Amino acid sequence: MSVLILGLMLFLGAHSVRIFAGGWRDAQLARLGEARWKGLFSLLSATGLGLVVWGYAMARAEVPILWTSPPWTRHLAALLTLPAFVLLVAAYLPRSHIKAAIGHPMVAGVKLWALAHLLANGGLADVVLFGAFLVWAVADFASARRRDRIAGTTHAVCCWTRDASVTAIGLLAWTLFALWGHAWLIGVKPFGV
Repeated sequence: MSVLILGLMLFLGAHSVRIFAGGWRDAQLARLGEARWKGLFSLLSATGLGLVVWGYAMARAEVPILWTSPPWTRHLAALLTLPAFVLLVAAYLPRSHIKAAIGHPMVAGVKLWALAHLLANGGLADVVLFGAFLVWAVADFASARRRDRIAGTTHAVCCWTRDASVTAIGLLAWTLFALWGHAWLIGVKPFGV
């Protein structure tokens, strides 16, 4: 469990600097330059993510089950992750109405992903992993929206076909991941097929 917690501290800590120490972040960015800052951030994030994956795999085998979720929660989790995939695509395919309405669709998608997995998994490792991501995503989303309001940030919108593309790509990615990718990467089949 300690490897998982260390990984979460590194990964989510790096991603929380803007929430809790925006001034310090801006000073470091100015001092180091954008390329060096992004390089250090990426190295810290990748190290943290690697530790999260490794630590979660180890912790799942060792730690107790706090509750057993009903079987239907697996299907609910799979359903909730569908909009999470659409939101993820909206973060990287700009100028959609989805991006304009939500502002930070990736963080909103992380909230849905974490909530879905908390509903379907009751092990201590699951609560630590998905609970940490959910708490972080709630805090980050609120912070980012507050920064947007203060700055008067708006997001340009192209056309409804952009939203159709975001939705279609998200649906395709979700389908492929739900049917094959999740079992291949995680070892769990969301639909039990």
